[in-house]
Amino acid sequence: MEITPNLWQVGGGKLTGPGDAAIYLIRFGTRAALIDAGCGDAHGRLTRNIDACLPKGVFLEYLFLTHCHYDHTGGAAAVRDTYGCRIVAHTLDAAYLENGNNRVTAASWYGASMPSLSIDQHITEQTQTFAVGSGHLTAYHCPGHSPGSIVLLSRLANQTVLFGQDIHGPLHTDLRSDRRQYQRSLKFIANLEADLLCEGHFGIYRGKSQVKQFIGGYLMAADSDGQP
Repeated sequence: MEITPNLWQVGGGKLTGPGDAAIYLIRFGTRAALIDAGCGDAHGRLTRNIDACLPKGVFLEYLFLTHCHYDHTGGAAAVRDTYGCRIVAHTLDAAYLENGNNRVTAASWYGASMPSLSIDQHITEQTQTFAVGSGHLTAYHCPGHSPGSIVLLSRLANQTVLFGQDIHGPLHTDLRSDRRQYQRSLKFIANLEADLLCEGHFGIYRGKSQVKQFIGGYLMAADSDGQP
């Protein structure tokens, strides 16, 4: 599903498997990056969707994991095996992936097991920018939903594109969630002034006002002690 030129949703829901969070693909010239990998149960569908979007000669360089939860990470190893890409995650969530923690990754919520997943590159800074072909993706550490949650920001087709996969939460003790960090992160994300939001479970939001309205709704719920 093309969102804008050189940006696609290639997984999630009916595109791959029902347990998958949204999977996004962004291309900058001869290099591309994937944002999250789903559960892995529909890897064949995912690879067909990726291959249909990328012309021959375009290399999938990175797989960014926005956080450690199974519906975003269970398929990561298979993606790396297929494309030879580097898996990137924040170091605080990488620990749960590398240890195969079924509780914090929520694999047990899906009746699954999270095998140990090696992370090729740990994000250790609050802000870290990655060159991808002719473009860039900037990762921001935005904890709350999980300790090592990140969002990614880029410029594409004269728009600021935000990959904010689990802005909606939820918060749960199994996930090591932190409400105060979540509130601070939502305020920060809202101030990024994105023109386009690619969210993990609720689709695409276009225009600064719609993006801020979506984020603001969950901030209001968190501020009022409602469960996001």
